[in-house]
Amino acid sequence: MSENNPPGGRQTDRWLEPGRTNVQIVYILFLVGFAIGFTPLIGIVLAYINRGKAGGWVDTHYTWAIRTFWIGLLYAFVSMVLAFVLIGFVLMIAVAVWFVIRCVIGLQAASSNEPIRNPGSWVI
Repeated sequence: MSENNPPGGRQTDRWLEPGRTNVQIVYILFLVGFAIGFTPLIGIVLAYINRGKAGGWVDTHYTWAIRTFWIGLLYAFVSMVLAFVLIGFVLMIAVAVWFVIRCVIGLQAASSNEPIRNPGSWVI
C-alpha cells in the first residue's frame, strides 16, 4: 500500500498556509462575522499565525487585516459608549461600512496579487 502523504509530513490545505488564499479567507471570515459573531476571532488568529511567514505583498495584507480588526473593535466600543447620547447608533453604521470597505479593498488587492498601499492607516 502506498500512502498519499509526502515524506516530509502531513500536507495541509492551501488555505491554512500563508499566502493569497489564506488572506482572502481572513477577509471573508471578517465579513461573515456580521452574520456569525465568532468568525472574526478565527480570522484574527489566522492573521497573527501567518504574519511574517509569507513575505512580500502578503504581509501588508496581514497587517491591514489585523489593524482592521483592532481598530474596528475600538470604533465599535466608542460607538456603543456614545449610543447613550444617541449619536452612537449612527456611528455604529459608519463603523460597519468602514469595516466592510476595508475588507473589500483587501479582497480586491489580494485577488490582483497587489499589496495594500498604506497598511498602517486608520482610515480607508
